[in-house]
Formats: sequence, structure tokens, C-alpha cells
Amino acid sequence: MNTVLKNCLVLSAAALALQAQAAPYQSIVPVKSSVTFHYKQMGVAMDGRFKKFAAQVSFDPAKAEQGKASFEVDLASVDTGSGEADQEVVTKSWFNAAAFPKAQFVAKQIKPTAPNQYEVLGTLTLKGLTRELKFPMKHTAQGKDGLLTGGFTLKRADYSIGEGMWAKFDVVANDIQVNFSLTSSLGK
Repeated sequence: MNTVLKNCLVLSAAALALQAQAAPYQSIVPVKSSVTFHYKQMGVAMDGRFKKFAAQVSFDPAKAEQGKASFEVDLASVDTGSGEADQEVVTKSWFNAAAFPKAQFVAKQIKPTAPNQYEVLGTLTLKGLTRELKFPMKHTAQGKDGLLTGGFTLKRADYSIGEGMWAKFDVVANDIQVNFSLTSSLGK
């Protein structure tokens, strides 16, 4: 095979690979994704996670400004590592999951800040209260998939999480660090 033909085939294959990567991420792979949280209780670091969540995404790293995303977390799927704590945190004083079963984030804007790094602006609705939220997000290509990671500090008082005897921050801190790691798949 002559060199010109080989070069044409290599360029064609590269163009097809780039074209395939140009499709936006359209879905989340739940088994490869996580939503975790970290907080302090009586000064001791504690960790937890949510086992059920869903996302609607349309995100092309090359056209981040056109990206759309919404995310729902099933609050009753909380896993603090303690069955007793899991039962307590879904009560009216905390998440009030009976009245407000889901937390929802809707992105309004995704803006590039550096290569593969973005600032996401949107609204978080939790326990019937909606607040604006801004946080950094990173994209890492992983073959056909992409890994979207980020996090933010949630002030539980902003959402009335921990009412009554839990309203003070001497037992459970006001700052809750929420992190996500979402594996997303390309659209077809």
C-alpha cells in the first residue's frame, strides 16, 4: 500500500474518531457514578452517600455553554452508615422526605474556566426551598465515556435541614460537603 493511501486511511479514521467524540454526553451510568457527602458531627468527620439518583444531561465539552443538565436525588436512599441515623435524617426535622422526597438541581449555565474545567451555575431545590448554587466541575475523557466530577458546600441552615433541637451547629455542623462523580455516555 502506498504512503499516500495509508495517510488518507489514517486521517479518515482520525476524523471518524473525532466525529464520534463530538456527540454530547446524553446519559449517566449509575453503577459507575456516585453522590457522596461529608460533614462533622460533634467534631468528628462523617461520610455518607445517596444510593438512588437520576440525571438528564446534554453536555459536549467542546460546546459547554450549550450544555444542559438536571439532577434528582432520592432523599430516602440516604446511607449514613447507620440504620438509626438513616431513619432520623428522613424525618420532618431533617429532609422531610415524606413531603419532599427528592432534591433537584437544574443547571442554568455551564462555562469553561480552563481546559476540561467548568463553572456550573444553577438552582438547587431541597425541602421545598430553592437557592442558586455555583460550583466547579471537571471533565475527564474515559474512552467513549466521560467522567464529570465536582462538589459544593451546602449550608444546611439555608434549606432548614436540622430544625428544632438540631438547628444549632454544635452537634451537626452547618457545612455539608457534597461531591459527585458521574460517568456519562455519549449520545448516538
